[in-house]
Amino acid sequence: MRPVIDIRHIHRVFETDAGYAHVLHDISLSVSPGEFVAVTGPSGSGKSTLMNILGCLDTPTEGVYLLEGLDVAQLTDDELAEVRAERIGFVFQSFNLLPRMSVLDNVMLPLAYADCPRSRRERLAVHALRAAGLPVDHFDHRIGELSGGQMQRVAIARALVNDPAIILADEPTGNLDTATGRAVLDSFHRLQEEEKTIVLITHDPGIAAEADRIVTIRDGRLYHDGTATGSLEREASAIAPAGGQLPIQQKGARS
Repeated sequence: MRPVIDIRHIHRVFETDAGYAHVLHDISLSVSPGEFVAVTGPSGSGKSTLMNILGCLDTPTEGVYLLEGLDVAQLTDDELAEVRAERIGFVFQSFNLLPRMSVLDNVMLPLAYADCPRSRRERLAVHALRAAGLPVDHFDHRIGELSGGQMQRVAIARALVNDPAIILADEPTGNLDTATGRAVLDSFHRLQEEEKTIVLITHDPGIAAEADRIVTIRDGRLYHDGTATGSLEREASAIAPAGGQLPIQQKGARS
């Protein structure tokens, strides 16, 4: 099966007043359709730079990025904008919602520049909000009337409204309490069941363990790429015999 994301020997170098900063060093990574991958590492490790490249918000200095088989380097600015609008959904820690607009209008916003009648935009927004788990009676609320968890669900719905193949989430639970963060993670698991590909950036090992794979970056280099413990536990729970649990070590976790 062709990877949705396939980056090969990616380097990213920034020119600064102090000289050149080599932020990413020879990163290679592939993500399969429907996979849930967590990218983790300490602050300054290059996680956000990698996310910007995956989201076609930045370009690598060296290396190849194939997005659904397309060589991103060969796309024009207009084509890149179209890819971001139609194939990638972004979820940010700070939500990036417009406070004076209603929930429904915020979610419809990515469709505003498409040749799409308002009635269809509303239907798509309602479908996305339901998929994100927001109660129907909140659809006409202003953003300022929502809790942090509800705002993040709206942000997820906005990322989903164009039915993208890939969801890129940057610290989506960072501003949330534990219970609310749990609900947001449950939303991502439901999206994975709908065959969405999810790449989530987090510094929290507990959040990373929710994914199928954990990719760890340190000092701009790929340090670890392996199966997440949480993924193994969910798989073991699903196939455990009645009245017992399958020992996790029998699954052969990679390191």
